[in-house]
Amino acid sequence: MKIIRSLFTVAVAGLVSFSALADNGKKGPQTLKVDTKASSFNWIGKKITGEHNGTINIQSGNLAVDGDKLVGGDFVIDINSIKVLDLKDAEYNAKLTGHLKAPDFFDAAKYPTASFKITKATPKGGTNYDIAGNLTINGVTQAITFPATVSVDKKGSASATAKFEVDRTKFGSKYASKSFFDAIGDKAIHDNFLVDVKLVAAK
Repeated sequence: MKIIRSLFTVAVAGLVSFSALADNGKKGPQTLKVDTKASSFNWIGKKITGEHNGTINIQSGNLAVDGDKLVGGDFVIDINSIKVLDLKDAEYNAKLTGHLKAPDFFDAAKYPTASFKITKATPKGGTNYDIAGNLTINGVTQAITFPATVSVDKKGSASATAKFEVDRTKFGSKYASKSFFDAIGDKAIHDNFLVDVKLVAAK
């Protein structure tokens, strides 16, 4: 009887050890580092009389994946790197760029970076996702949601693209907003600006 019990104990211990090894062999979520050179952040701001477009440099970021699924991530942009691409006149370009960095819009001196952190990534079939997260601009954090396209390959790299609008007034930028200045007429600047983000990340 003692021999049978001993054999049973050894068998159970072996099974537990094998299960532990199997669990340890499983790949859990991985964090991929964003390639800031291959990634991009483009913007379009509109007003009654036209629009302007440009870029901002992505300073850093990560994408968290589990197998071929996105499960999290974040990125930081450098507000001081903002550029206006549509204005060829150097003086006018510098004037607008400086104004965008001023407290009227994105107070670069006080808040040199803006950031976004994913709180939930919901697969919608194929490469489509609904992304929820916290966007921080001018020291103000707001929850936003938007659709995105995400691809994860077997080599441990991923790419994510998204286009969405941001209401600048929710982050303290009320300059020339018709929502706050009714009599501004054709000098009004739209509250929402469009961003087009591409993140490329790898191990």
